[in-house]
Amino acid sequence: MSLMPLSLSRHASSPITINDHKWRFRHRTTLQNTNPTHIPSSSFVATSSTKLNAVTRPIRSQLNQTPNHVTKAASAAATAEVLVSDTTVTDTVTDTRQTLMSDLEKKRNAGFWFRDWDMVDVTHLSLMIGKHALAVVAPFVVNWGALWVTVILTFFSGMGVTLGYHRLLTHRSFKLPKWLEYFFAYCGVHAGQRDPIFWVSVHKNHHKYSDTEKDPHSPREGFWFSHMGWFHYNDYLATKCGESKSGQYSNVPELKAQWFYRFLHDTYVWHTIGLGAVLYMLGGLPYLAWGMGMRAVLVNHFTFCATSVCHIWGNRPWKTRDTSTNNWWVALFTFGEGWHNNHHAFPSSACHGMEWWQLDMTWELIKFLEMVGLAKDIKLPSKAEKERMILACAN
Repeated sequence: MSLMPLSLSRHASSPITINDHKWRFRHRTTLQNTNPTHIPSSSFVATSSTKLNAVTRPIRSQLNQTPNHVTKAASAAATAEVLVSDTTVTDTVTDTRQTLMSDLEKKRNAGFWFRDWDMVDVTHLSLMIGKHALAVVAPFVVNWGALWVTVILTFFSGMGVTLGYHRLLTHRSFKLPKWLEYFFAYCGVHAGQRDPIFWVSVHKNHHKYSDTEKDPHSPREGFWFSHMGWFHYNDYLATKCGESKSGQYSNVPELKAQWFYRFLHDTYVWHTIGLGAVLYMLGGLPYLAWGMGMRAVLVNHFTFCATSVCHIWGNRPWKTRDTSTNNWWVALFTFGEGWHNNHHAFPSSACHGMEWWQLDMTWELIKFLEMVGLAKDIKLPSKAEKERMILACAN
């Protein structure tokens, strides 16, 4: 925890600097008067230590005089001031944590449906309902053109999430030219899982707080919430992850610094609506029902399975500190994202399918991009890293 510098000295010009949880104080005396009876000014300098010295050494003059009742009283007063200030800081932090937990409990007790809905959540829930309605219509208006559109859009929007949002922007498992990075990020926008800033922020918090109180979509809050409930509760996610307000996304400054990602964040909904309008103009209701309905519903639910199913059912070859599992059928429909336990064991790895039989289509595309000279600096777990993880799992 980082605290702002606090002035704890008896003199304004003698600050104390705090930069750790526990402190050791030493005196620094300056000779200001040659008069033996003059009490020299003193300042405290905080240094890192394993414990707090409850009582500081008495102030002594540079003439090595024996401390008298005046110097002892001054030292005791300074010590008391330090301890009171330290207690105030601790109380402030405790109060802040209690306030956050209180807000979290209030939101949790209110439930998902009977709460104050903001326009962000209303908008995305409305889009989700609309896509499911179109998916219901799709089987009754099927044609070959609509099916081909669905296949093509499924591939590019799915890769936009798995390759673009996840392995490139979140974990920086490899590098692409900026124009190609933006291309895959834009494909991810049309997967119906919001913009890169939101997605990457949530996933970083998932790895940081996996299966704890702060995990944005832990199955501990129920299957439905971990599957898609979290996606429509913007303010609750912010509270869980310690943000002062929803939409802050303080853990993705590298994305917020780029105009392209800020643009996608501000206009995400219009890109989704625009794609639906284009599909309708090209092929009428069949294209709209399949390209925006069936396709988006399948991509969304299979991707959401990585946050729900892959933390409940499957096998765990790596004994990670979370509940992540490998699930072959989720991997099959998510271009390799279902090898989730592998991913939690080696988060920065560009390859999730560690075994030859673990199909990982996203990794195959990354290898192709490397072969043509577009993907560089690809990260994979070393033999030593795998051996360390094997030993950790054996213990």
